[in-house]
Amino acid sequence: MTAPTCTTCPYCGVGCGVIAPQAAGGAVAGDPAHPANFGRLCSKGSALGETLDLEGRLLAPQIAGRDASWEEALDLVAGKFAQAVADHGPDSVALYVSGQLLTEDYYVANKLMKGYIGSANIDTNSRLCMASSVAGHKRAFGTDTVPGTYEDLEEADVLVLVGSNLAWCHPVLFQRVAAAKAARPQMKVINVDPRRTATSDLADLHLAIRPDGDAALFNGLLAEIADRGAVNAAYVSAHVNGFDTALAAARASDPRDTGLTADELAAFHDLWIGSEKVVTVYSQGVNQSACGTDKVNAILNCHLATGRIGRPGMGPFSVTGQPNAMGGREVGGLANMLANHLDIENEAHRAALQGFWNSPTMAAKPGLKAVDLFRACADGRIKALWVISTNPAVSLPEAEAVAEAIRSVPFTVASDITAATDTNACCDVLLPATGWGEKSGTVTNSERRISRQRPFLPAPGAARPDWAILCDVAGRMGFEGFDYADESEIFAEYAASTALARDFGKDLDLTGLAGLSKAEYDALAPVQWPVPETGAPGGRFFAQGGFFHPDGKARMLPITPPAHGEDTHYPFRLNTGRIRDQWHTMTRTGKTARLSSHLAEPFAEIHPEDAIAHGIHDADLVDVTSPTGTARVRALLTTRVQRGAIFLPMHWTASFSAPGKANPAVAGVTDPVSGQPALKGSRARISRFAAAWYGFAVSVNRMQPDRPYWAVARCAGGWRAEVAGLKTPADWEAEARRLLGLSGGTATLLEDPATGTARVAIEENGRIAGLFFAARQPVAVARSHAARLLGSETSPLKALAGRAGSDRPDPGATVCSCFEVGINTLKLAIQDGATTVASLGERTCAGTNCGSCKPELQALIDAGLQKVAAE
Repeated sequence: MTAPTCTTCPYCGVGCGVIAPQAAGGAVAGDPAHPANFGRLCSKGSALGETLDLEGRLLAPQIAGRDASWEEALDLVAGKFAQAVADHGPDSVALYVSGQLLTEDYYVANKLMKGYIGSANIDTNSRLCMASSVAGHKRAFGTDTVPGTYEDLEEADVLVLVGSNLAWCHPVLFQRVAAAKAARPQMKVINVDPRRTATSDLADLHLAIRPDGDAALFNGLLAEIADRGAVNAAYVSAHVNGFDTALAAARASDPRDTGLTADELAAFHDLWIGSEKVVTVYSQGVNQSACGTDKVNAILNCHLATGRIGRPGMGPFSVTGQPNAMGGREVGGLANMLANHLDIENEAHRAALQGFWNSPTMAAKPGLKAVDLFRACADGRIKALWVISTNPAVSLPEAEAVAEAIRSVPFTVASDITAATDTNACCDVLLPATGWGEKSGTVTNSERRISRQRPFLPAPGAARPDWAILCDVAGRMGFEGFDYADESEIFAEYAASTALARDFGKDLDLTGLAGLSKAEYDALAPVQWPVPETGAPGGRFFAQGGFFHPDGKARMLPITPPAHGEDTHYPFRLNTGRIRDQWHTMTRTGKTARLSSHLAEPFAEIHPEDAIAHGIHDADLVDVTSPTGTARVRALLTTRVQRGAIFLPMHWTASFSAPGKANPAVAGVTDPVSGQPALKGSRARISRFAAAWYGFAVSVNRMQPDRPYWAVARCAGGWRAEVAGLKTPADWEAEARRLLGLSGGTATLLEDPATGTARVAIEENGRIAGLFFAARQPVAVARSHAARLLGSETSPLKALAGRAGSDRPDPGATVCSCFEVGINTLKLAIQDGATTVASLGERTCAGTNCGSCKPELQALIDAGLQKVAAE
């Protein structure tokens, strides 16, 4: 029997080890031996086996929509890029790449652009998630160093989560923290977030901070550290510069800018200052801001002032959003970096890297960062653009303008695994790449741990690894130095190149891996860098100083919190982010029904009082409008958001809900230091969308509605859709057939013109092929029950009842995606005596895998107990 393949998950930056399925559609298991997750997986990781089919795959090169040979496509790409460079110079071309690339792909792309084409116009979607952390690290430490390890989160006495919904966005880390807190109940968790999220339920203290109030919060903490005599004077004297100016700026801050009460601030100060073992974890709520770099440095200032860094259970910790965001940082994937954490502005660094590569040139200045890069596409500066493994026409701010900018470039090419994406629709040439399960290489997680991503499936069709495609284009452009036999040779070259960083006194050292044979590379176990030629690998940085500025000291920065203005035309603060079961633009997670069953359509979280003021009711459709665009989504009224704030998920695309795309409404404002867009800081207004009718449908066919509002998602046996229109159809059967994609079969229609309701069932060969429900108000129907009727022999009239009978209980909307446990099943278990999350798990399995649904389970239990108490 073939041994199972141990590989790594392709989702977030936790870097979980997984044991691959033996065949497409098989189950994925967590790797108990991997030190990132020790066998744990989240709902997305657990469902990986369900995403490996070839539906929607790009399987051959395409030129202008027609299939082409690799020879023709590669010749065209190389020729167009070479011609642009010859006619307009190196800065007329650009690559936009991805934190989902493997390190070997990233290394080759960076080498080609910076060392051979001679431009730094290569940036990455990692710019959208952690560029401010990179900039903050470099300002404070002298290089982009993550000081600690995951164990620190478990060993801390006080864990502060800032702008991080760890429960949904890094679920396995959340599980590790929850387990540590259960083992040591004295451990305290503080959650700093304007929203109350699933993470908040684990916290001993939730600080519902004012948006962008983080700098004021940590400035106030720094002043309090000094006032309480908690400064580590010996550490600061020996290892830190800038303390006095940073403290003066902190004392000048107004604590009211946090939006917190004096009691809340005092509780925060007491916990943070009163326990030496403090870890501050921060994520997109800090980074995705017009002042993100300053917020990072305000956090770092507090750890430097107290010397709480680099020792077990203490330090600042940035958690990254993508599987290889760290690997991209290491090989220079950002436009303002060189490989190995070397500085593009440093002539000696440039010369050393050029000498190592033996390359004909070297980029001499930073390139265009993501937002500016696509603005350069729009104004004609970019003549040839190559997008690799990402979907900027959805994920970047001002997304509609980005799509138009791509279309305006004279020559565009995209390498992807999926044929139909918003970005690919704008490109001239599409190149089929291998995806997870097919490609081989390495990734680096948030704690600097390098792991192998190993193939266990053959490459489908004509798909090829990204590094191989890049090398072939480089060769056709006349460049030598790209004749790698396989990815192990690329890794060996990269590891050897880190000797440059070591020799320049930088942090990144992989020289101990430079001599790996192919067999040793294939067998590489997870290892944390640095990996020097001699000595033990891994560990923590900065406990005894040793920073990477020329004088060996860290720098504390004076931070001035931003002013908070108001906008009467756009009075709401628009916050975008992720949901539990979807990943980026859904090209992978959208393939599985169970991941789509928790939250199946785009929505806006709106405070109930704001909704009342704007005539909006729960389940209404709303337009969220900014100066740059509109998102039309379902209203979800909740006190989880503050008054004056709106939360939108960022995942939906033209394939799943064109009206519900979030980022057209996000302004392209960026942090002036990092270039990271403020994806959580746009201004917007809201209004009720006055639909004449609403509909819900399920079909065995993929539906692609064309109505003012629509959203589709996979369901058991087919597809489900939410729709709404401005004009009531004259013929409901025709409307249903058009929506369901069913021209044949037998239709059963129930219509009540007085109430404006209509219900249509379509049978094919005695089985339910589609159901359609319409009403003047948002449709009340048991959606999961209706989806389960697809393909069944249920009578049309019974199916059109829209609710389950006693013979077939409706599980209700999914709460636990791992085991597909619905809300009605959980409520029955609670009524039957399951009054703890553990007992609910024993009866239903809910919450016993990834644990991300545990806050929702507890909320159901609390609601059930309150109901019993009231009775």
